[in-house]
Amino acid sequence: MVTLDGPSPAAQTPSRKSSLPGKAKREEDSRRRHYLFETYYCYSQQYPLTLMVLAIIIGICLALIAIFFIRGMRVSENLAFIVTVFVALGVFFSTLILVCVESVFQKCMRAFSLFIWACLVAMGYVFIFEGGVINAWDQVSFFLFITFIAYTMLPLCMRDAIFASLLSSVSHIVSMSVYLSLSERPPELLPHQLLANAVVFICGNLVGAYHKHLMDRALQKTFKDTLNCIKSHTKLESEKKQQDHLLLSVLPLYIALEMKAEIIERLTGPKDGQPQLENCNNFHNLYVKHHKDVSILYADIVGFTRLASECSPKELVLMLNELFGKFDQIAKENECMRIKILGDCYYCVSGLPVSLPTHARSCVKMGLDMCQAINKLREATGVDINMRVGVHSGNVLCGVIGLQKWQYDVWSHDVTLANHMEAGGVPGRVHITDATLRHLDEAYQVQEGNGHLRDPYLKEHQITTYLVIDPRAEEHYCEATLAHDPSDSAKIRASVRMTRYLESWGAAKPFAHLNQRDSLPVETPTFNHMDIPMGNLERYRSQRGLEEEVHERISEVIDGLNSQRQWVKSDHFNRVTLYFNTKAMEKEYRTTPIPAFMYYTACACLIFSCNFIIQVLISQKNAVLGISYGVTFFLFLLILFTCFVGHFSKCTQKGPTGLQWISSISASVSNKPWLRVTLATVTIFLVLAMALFNFFFLPQPSGPIPCNNSNHSLVLVEDERIFEARHFFTVPYYMYCCLLGLLACSLFFRMNFELKMILLVLALVIYNVIFLYTHSRLSDYYTCHLYPNASLEGGLRPGLLKDPKLMGSFSFFIFFFTLLVLARQNEYSCRLDFLWKRKFRQEREKIETMENLNRVLLENVLPAHVAVQFIGQRRKNEDLYHQSYECVCIMFASIPDFKAFYSETDVNHEGLECLRLLNEIIADFDELLSKPKFSGVEKIKTIGSTYMAASGLNAALGPECPQDSERNCMHIGVMVEFAVAMMGKLDFINKHSFNNFKLRIGINHGPVIAGVIGAQKPQYDIWGNSVNVASRMESTGVLGKIQVTEETNNVLCRLSYTCHYRGVIEVKGKGELNTYFVSTDLARSSSQGNMLN
Repeated sequence: MVTLDGPSPAAQTPSRKSSLPGKAKREEDSRRRHYLFETYYCYSQQYPLTLMVLAIIIGICLALIAIFFIRGMRVSENLAFIVTVFVALGVFFSTLILVCVESVFQKCMRAFSLFIWACLVAMGYVFIFEGGVINAWDQVSFFLFITFIAYTMLPLCMRDAIFASLLSSVSHIVSMSVYLSLSERPPELLPHQLLANAVVFICGNLVGAYHKHLMDRALQKTFKDTLNCIKSHTKLESEKKQQDHLLLSVLPLYIALEMKAEIIERLTGPKDGQPQLENCNNFHNLYVKHHKDVSILYADIVGFTRLASECSPKELVLMLNELFGKFDQIAKENECMRIKILGDCYYCVSGLPVSLPTHARSCVKMGLDMCQAINKLREATGVDINMRVGVHSGNVLCGVIGLQKWQYDVWSHDVTLANHMEAGGVPGRVHITDATLRHLDEAYQVQEGNGHLRDPYLKEHQITTYLVIDPRAEEHYCEATLAHDPSDSAKIRASVRMTRYLESWGAAKPFAHLNQRDSLPVETPTFNHMDIPMGNLERYRSQRGLEEEVHERISEVIDGLNSQRQWVKSDHFNRVTLYFNTKAMEKEYRTTPIPAFMYYTACACLIFSCNFIIQVLISQKNAVLGISYGVTFFLFLLILFTCFVGHFSKCTQKGPTGLQWISSISASVSNKPWLRVTLATVTIFLVLAMALFNFFFLPQPSGPIPCNNSNHSLVLVEDERIFEARHFFTVPYYMYCCLLGLLACSLFFRMNFELKMILLVLALVIYNVIFLYTHSRLSDYYTCHLYPNASLEGGLRPGLLKDPKLMGSFSFFIFFFTLLVLARQNEYSCRLDFLWKRKFRQEREKIETMENLNRVLLENVLPAHVAVQFIGQRRKNEDLYHQSYECVCIMFASIPDFKAFYSETDVNHEGLECLRLLNEIIADFDELLSKPKFSGVEKIKTIGSTYMAASGLNAALGPECPQDSERNCMHIGVMVEFAVAMMGKLDFINKHSFNNFKLRIGINHGPVIAGVIGAQKPQYDIWGNSVNVASRMESTGVLGKIQVTEETNNVLCRLSYTCHYRGVIEVKGKGELNTYFVSTDLARSSSQGNMLN
């Protein structure tokens, strides 16, 4: 479990968080994010590196002890040294035990760092002043080690690291300068040696600071990528939940999954390069299934039409939403599935999608509950409305047809019969057929229904009907109703009384889940515990926003981090080599561009320059030194030019055309792995080689090494020049140049670990062979000069770290293991950062697909301009969408011949093949909507074989868009053209299917109310007298004709359409109306044609 340094900011003030103003909330989130980053940095980088540096230091102590006793050195002569090493071993081992307790480390991280640093500095001074002659070069390598790990491995901030490193470096230079300058025999060239020490420390500080800067930036990027990935995953889960809610609000699960898969395939394209499968029969996909033994319920609110005419748009939508929301609740309680809402008609089915033995009883019970709810409403408000319910049992075809505005529907002769059972029913009663009665198993008492007397269809098909007797009819419901005061009815409109009472039912609002993103349960990402560490924090998920969710998951990431994390088996990494398990991912990682590569080479050039300065200060000046460094400097200039030339692209673009290719060189270095690796290898090789190249041209001593005479003065004669042995102090400084060369490997942050290891191993072996074997005589002569009586009894012998040869070899191993640990940790961090970025990119692609899918789904439920009200904006949850329009054109287009065409036989799979043809017809009509010309036409729904559409719903509203009336009515002409295009589509289908279907079309325009109702299955619909008249225009029309009202005819004539007077017809509920047929040749003026097309 993550143990943090005190409670987090979020945990300190949980009760105030919700009341904080926006600015304070942002500041709190910023503080919390900074706190999480610091904790993430601690556990991902600082904690494992602290454990590793302690392990290295303990290894140093053990190695010193082992070498001390193997060499047979006397404890009495090196008592301070051996006591210091043993004490340090105990101290650092105890510190390691304490650091292993993560909570202790988190609380005392800075104290641990300073304590380790102080102990190392103390050890360094003991090694300087004990065990032999004190020289200016003493323990420069050890203090360089302290400086380097203060930046790279100790958990210090940049400021503290700079302070600790500079203090240790400056203290070494000052102490050496003071002590040696005051000694009896100050070393020759002491200022040169001290300056060389200063260059070594400056270089170590700069390299360490740059390395820390790179690591800090990399960790910040990784944390940011982690944060983005978790945000993306959280959003993706939310999008999936929205998507599922949205799709399941329209379609049952078994059809929704099938259609969702098809949409995703269409949005993302075929996978793995496989060609997309074409439909072999050239038909659109049909999502329709056959179900047997179901019961169908139709219910109509009697008296609602008159009531709706008195309502405002808001009242009407609220009233319908509350009523149908209540019916949806009743349907759910009785295991029924609502199919569709048609105006004030509600119908549902029991036994879908899973077969239900008690489907008839469930439907009848639902009908009785609906009647009871309306009775309560009538008693409470005094509004004269009632419920007429019809139920029939049989078989259905259910599913979705068409390409747009999906609505789950049912088809069959039994569905038609159930519809007529409602039409021939009695207000306040449930009207059932003999088939339903047989399935009731005498659960209810019935009486003769005489439906044939009220509906000709029932009489024609000789259907015996019954009315169900509600066993609760005699019960009194006063406790559940509001007292109705007749005096109040006269004062308040019926619609207002209805609205006030219905609000008490508290029906859910359509698409409420879309604006309650935070309340959606989100599953934890299934990322592997190594490559993207996720802990298993037990926690209670309350309602929260995205930031709280992200912060909680970041805490899980931090909880999963520990020093062994990169060694745990992973689905993505090889735990030893850190290679990705898939070749494609490994190749992608290795080919990732490295824009910062140029800075790696620049810093390597800095080390090279520091080595040059050191060798100029302490080494013999000769032609070889000048020529070798001159040539190498030229090579480095070429490398730097290759890397940085891209920064001068503006200059090359203005120059000759033949030079413009030069600016692309640096981009090639950053983007092409082979070129990048080659340059990095060459750069490191040059630094490593030049650190030692001039060492081979030092004067070489010859003859035996005399170290048994205190008065012996060794003089070498070579090339007629005299070179004294005391000048061999250059040997340790060449070792320090080699150590700085090793540091160059750590600068190439994104270089592969195996290449770094190969270079380090080669350098370690070669350096040790040179200094310990092939050219060890230089070190031996210098040691003999410092300790001339070492072989005599009682003579002064060099301590373990006073021998230049042994000190250098030991330092090589220390830096080798330190740099190897850092290289692996850097490799792990880089690969982890790459994996986060890759996962974030994949999550973003998934989110884009999900967002597109949500948009497609929502726009298949709602018009585009309505859909943005629910997803595109932060709509208040208590608001219902409703809108009134002054001029909307409504079209009903039916295929009356399809009823005769439809049959249920074994040959056509119980009517399935008939629906396949209807699906093709509706789909072709839907395809017309995708044409720019008909972008203003909105499909509302299909009712059996009737297609309902409207135009003018997406027009600008209000006085801010003043237009002349003719311009406002242009969409009516577009609707007529759409109707004609539908006729053309149907003729084309007739030609290929050998049928003779004809459309019967009715069009009207006028004011309507639009809104979205129903929480379980939200549905966009339009209501109003204009809609009813348009429906009557279709039902009283003629096959192959477009019938319009007189008002619509007048508009069309002004738009240059030709209409023919039909005459006066009787319209139910409207009386006699003058109607017209639109000429389908659409003879109009060219100017008007250009305007519409």
